[in-house]
Amino acid sequence: MAERTVVVGSAQGLHARPAKIFVGEAARQPVPVLISTGGKPPVPAASILAVLALGAGHGAEVTLSAEGEQAERVLDELAALIARDLDAEEPDHAEPA
Repeated sequence: MAERTVVVGSAQGLHARPAKIFVGEAARQPVPVLISTGGKPPVPAASILAVLALGAGHGAEVTLSAEGEQAERVLDELAALIARDLDAEEPDHAEPA
């Protein structure tokens, strides 16, 4: 099983908006991904409720894990996403003014 440990970069942690972005990307991957933090059991990264329940705040270390042919690539991409400050980025579909 491939693993990556990464520090949460979003200013408010993996709360609503960053969690939604992360979970959406995790759900699109060709292999199932698990995420854990603080000694808690791993949960499916494609589950918004499970990811929110982790309570991973800014600066928390989370561990991603996956198995399969593309696990290394998938974990690299998702780890890079978590490390960014997703709160500071503009949404893909901005509301009209």
